[in-house]
Amino acid sequence: MSKILDLDKPVYELAKEYPDFIDIFASLGFSDIKNPVMLNSMGRIITVNKGSKMKKIPLEKIKEVFAEHGYEIKGEENGAEDKPKAAKKGSDLPQDDTNSTELIKQYLLRLSNGESLESVQKDFKEKFESVDSSEIMKAEQELMESGMPYQEVQKLCDVHSALFHGSTKNETSEIEKTLDLASGAGVDTKELVDTVGHPLNTFTKENKNLESYIDEFEKKLGNNTVDRELLKKIRELSIHYAKKGDLLYPLLKTKYNVTGPATVMWSVDDEIRDELARLSAIDKEDEKWVEDIKAVLTRAKEMIYKEENILFPICAANFTVEDWVNIYLDSKDYENCLGVVPESFELAENLKREFDDIDGEIVLPGGHFTKEQLIAMLNTMPFEITFVDDKDINRFFNENDAPKAFKRPLMAIDRDVYSCHPPKIEPMVREIIGSFKSGTQDEVSVWLKKNGKDMLIKYMAVRDKNGKYLGTMEIVQDMDFARKHFEEEV
Repeated sequence: MSKILDLDKPVYELAKEYPDFIDIFASLGFSDIKNPVMLNSMGRIITVNKGSKMKKIPLEKIKEVFAEHGYEIKGEENGAEDKPKAAKKGSDLPQDDTNSTELIKQYLLRLSNGESLESVQKDFKEKFESVDSSEIMKAEQELMESGMPYQEVQKLCDVHSALFHGSTKNETSEIEKTLDLASGAGVDTKELVDTVGHPLNTFTKENKNLESYIDEFEKKLGNNTVDRELLKKIRELSIHYAKKGDLLYPLLKTKYNVTGPATVMWSVDDEIRDELARLSAIDKEDEKWVEDIKAVLTRAKEMIYKEENILFPICAANFTVEDWVNIYLDSKDYENCLGVVPESFELAENLKREFDDIDGEIVLPGGHFTKEQLIAMLNTMPFEITFVDDKDINRFFNENDAPKAFKRPLMAIDRDVYSCHPPKIEPMVREIIGSFKSGTQDEVSVWLKKNGKDMLIKYMAVRDKNGKYLGTMEIVQDMDFARKHFEEEV
């Protein structure tokens, strides 16, 4: 039976039909076809004619090589064999999320295969008047699940956002009401962004200021002026990124299984932050430096777009009220950045954050342990720990296996702390604890030599949130390792 090379047939079909097709096609410069992921995705939409254009490999050469291997040639190029037909309102438009997602994946893969943004964007706009951020998320996630390394998806990240500029539903009049991810929340992102003190309200304000800083910096750069103080402000995006990295991405990945955008954006965040740090450390602002700073600032502005039109709507559609409250409360541990002082989120401030009681566990405001876990954790710490209550009574010693610099017999528990010290030391202990009770001091450190080692003894006042004195914690640490480390550094 003769072999027919149909120039208009997807290479995926040709590869399935003829066992030797892949090796021949790859030998001509189409090595990607040997990658099963590329064959099963790009291969379904790329024809020999289209591949010839994309790779700039003469079609005549392709036909000649296949003819040498016994193929008959069908479908001479006529200039319109692969061009998608315009689809405005007809049946060619995607009818469901599955078809939409598959088409988006195909567009992204065409970009990854080297096709120009202009060409792909033209086809994209013929198929989509608008696109949900959820569909972009699904497309990127499915690419990774099909075997494409996240690093490859990451490389395309900035190009992806350029493809979707002006097309996401966040940028149209049909804002966000159509979002419907696995949670079925259908939350209006704009409503959350407009809520005073809400995490998305703060993130959006930070982005607005960041974009303003970048625009001003680029304007001055165009006048051959490098404003280092303004660059320092721009670098505060590292705090903005840290909050995303600690509070948004992990929640998306672990609780809602939204791994694609979280993994890709997180990696891009790190690259932007590290590149800004590298350039800021360079004093010589030569032509290469200017080229690099322009490039990284462009990436930073693209990330603003991706956050507001992809990441934030995904979070809005998935996260519960409890999630947002926890994000707000945890965000208080971060420094203010980009000229934004977060406002009070009334809903969160009126809720008390506690873990539910768990049978058999010790439940604390910051988490919960089994008794066995708590004991093991305290004993694993490289310290000798003592806690003395507000009545000066010994309440706790940890029991790590390392030899103790200061012995602490368990019989001393429930005795007053002063009875455990020799007469010459007792006045010093009383003075320290007295200063903690009066509020004149919160911490006292004592350095000494013990058994030939450098030791640090630190006394710390333990207070509640209102500053009420609850007791004293003493920590003894062998610092000999630190001395040896710094000696080696020298």
